[in-house]
Amino acid sequence: MHPMLNTAIKAARRGASVIQRASNNLDLLRVERKAKNSFVTEVDRAAEQAIVETLLEAYPGHAILAEEGGARGDNDYTWIIDPLDGTTNYLHGVPQYSISIALSHRGQITQAVVYDPCANEMFTATRGGGAFLNDRRVRVSKTRELADSLVGTGFPYTDFDKLDLYMRQLKEVVQKSAGVRRPGSAALDLAYVACGRFDAFWEMGLNSWDIAAGSLLVLEAGGLITDLQGDADYMESGDVIAGSPKPFAQLLQTLQQA
Repeated sequence: MHPMLNTAIKAARRGASVIQRASNNLDLLRVERKAKNSFVTEVDRAAEQAIVETLLEAYPGHAILAEEGGARGDNDYTWIIDPLDGTTNYLHGVPQYSISIALSHRGQITQAVVYDPCANEMFTATRGGGAFLNDRRVRVSKTRELADSLVGTGFPYTDFDKLDLYMRQLKEVVQKSAGVRRPGSAALDLAYVACGRFDAFWEMGLNSWDIAAGSLLVLEAGGLITDLQGDADYMESGDVIAGSPKPFAQLLQTLQQA
């Protein structure tokens, strides 16, 4: 295992220990509203601190881009961190949330960890080395038709400018697929594409820390990921579509038609 990936796994587990300890006392958490339907808790911040401290202990010169703490440092290596992807689920006791950690080297994601502490599922990838779930190699599904595909998605929840567009997209995908699911953690949704649980996924308005680790998982598992125009600007636009090659192409066409 690559030493940087090993460090990211260690950091994810440290962050998870903070999150899971606090899950027994959710009613005592201090919750702040960052924007409409966007929340942050003391747990998000404490988990992020534990993750960042672990990474910088090993690599003190590396830069950090984290959801709560923002950007710090200037280096060819940047850790991109979401300490708790799915905070709303977490606050309601819904066991669908994750920790996402990615390493970018000169703009290219080279290491990825998405950890589901509820299921103890650790998704990992190193560029050129494949994608894994708890040390078992995973691949995207072999599904060939969108009509047979289970598709993951995420509803617009803070910025509703694209809500009408999304509803048109959803109407088309519901009619043309085997089903649509909205679990609530984009990083975990992408990990599910990587291991074949979802055949495809799309969402608009995400942040780089939601996408970074999951994007490498998908690519290393043999999948495709782009923005909704089929280009590679998903980290900048926040609009993303991913999937097994055949369903991906059909979903992209469906979304563009909508």
